[in-house]
Amino acid sequence: MKKAGVFLAGLLATMAVALGGCAGGKAEEVSSGQITIGIPQDLEDGLDPHKVSAAGTKEILFNIYEGLVKYDESGDLKPAIASDTQVSGDGLTYTFTLRDGVKFHNGNTVTAEDVIYSIERCADTSGGDALVPAFSNIADIKKQDDHTVVITLNTPDSDFLASMTTAILPKDNADPQKNVIGTGPYRFVERSPQESITLEAFDDYWGEKAHIKTVLLKVIADPDMIVMELRGGSIDLICRITDTQAAELQGGDFDVLEGTMNLVQALYLNNNVEPFDNVQVRKALCYAIDPKEIMNFVSGGKGTELGSSMFPAFGKYYDESLNHTYDQNIEKAKELLADAGYPNGFSFTMTVPSNYQQHISTAEVLREQFKKIGVDAKIELIEWDSWVSDVYLGRNFTSTVVGVDASVLTARALLERFVSDNGKNFINFASPDYDIAFKEAVSLTDDAAQTAKYKECLRILSEEAANVYIQDLPTFVAVRKNIGGYKFYPLYVQDFASLYLKEAE
Repeated sequence: MKKAGVFLAGLLATMAVALGGCAGGKAEEVSSGQITIGIPQDLEDGLDPHKVSAAGTKEILFNIYEGLVKYDESGDLKPAIASDTQVSGDGLTYTFTLRDGVKFHNGNTVTAEDVIYSIERCADTSGGDALVPAFSNIADIKKQDDHTVVITLNTPDSDFLASMTTAILPKDNADPQKNVIGTGPYRFVERSPQESITLEAFDDYWGEKAHIKTVLLKVIADPDMIVMELRGGSIDLICRITDTQAAELQGGDFDVLEGTMNLVQALYLNNNVEPFDNVQVRKALCYAIDPKEIMNFVSGGKGTELGSSMFPAFGKYYDESLNHTYDQNIEKAKELLADAGYPNGFSFTMTVPSNYQQHISTAEVLREQFKKIGVDAKIELIEWDSWVSDVYLGRNFTSTVVGVDASVLTARALLERFVSDNGKNFINFASPDYDIAFKEAVSLTDDAAQTAKYKECLRILSEEAANVYIQDLPTFVAVRKNIGGYKFYPLYVQDFASLYLKEAE
């Protein structure tokens, strides 16, 4: 799979030709019909695409907002609002030519000023970290003419183009949280808190138009209700069901598709609270677990074992050897606990979002595995909005079982969060060695050298037991048989525009 920063030359050649709407086929049909898609949580962290943090929110906003470029289902960057990109020989200057006639959902045409506003908004550090860290490297951004934006960097950044998937907003939209205005194939209609979100196909979309007129997103917060909701007809499609639910639905009115979640599921530890401020304790927990036993219980043995904060979709960065840093060794775990001053073990709490059955099941296995080393792990289930506010944003937790994804297919997107002073470092990991290695990695322009340095970052996360790493979960998608076109992406997104009703063919 190609990744940003590796296939730049090929991408630029592709972007030299503007992509219009595809002729013929379903692209020319008038959008019609409605489907209901189940989602595990409401969009509690907002609708501002530059500020959301939850993967479940970002995967929905993928359909509403677009950047100058966007990912396709192969993980390749394709032209979007920009029809052409040119990069100077020294890698410092990016010239973007805007596609003619791209419209916002309010009917206004996208301008160079809108692009500049959106990028400057995400580069602003007045409130702390830049919303898009890569934009801190921008030395200058200017309008060359009405259809051309030129960005100059301080230093070359081979991953910079991937950051241009950042949503472009209207420059006069003072409150994107209330005024949800993008350029994507679907426009936002309304939201009923804790119940549903309604999207409608955007008739003036510049590219291949959505095939289904209305998409109703129904919040199914109780995972035990999923099969009943599907069989009862209240939802037509839902992602990330369990292997048990998938087995229940096989052979009925649904097709069950299998892919990967493309995330790092782990027991994330707050490195700033006792006892997890002690690396020996963190290592003990790593030695205590057996990821394969967890995978057998949670996902029928499917998924990919992980030993650090990288999953296989990232290809060259994924280091399978790290999976064996802490092969299960109960006696070694007990020795480490004794050395750390916990010869009789200790108790702690795993805070788990109640709407994700896979994470709940993982916590249940972990609880049993930790008993073998005298550690009592209690499970606290909380609603998703509380998890976001208390755990992720407030950092008021001891440990949590969850999956962490990346917004773009770059190593930086996954690993920057573990830099000591990064605003997204919700586990409070602090390692001088890691900070130095990461800083060196982002400064390199040679691909092989940069890859090696990012792998060093992964090794540090593993050896310092930043978290108890487990797996990249499989994902099962239940789709009513009259719906076609579902696509898996190497990112945590859902592409509603590719779906179509088979009866309409």
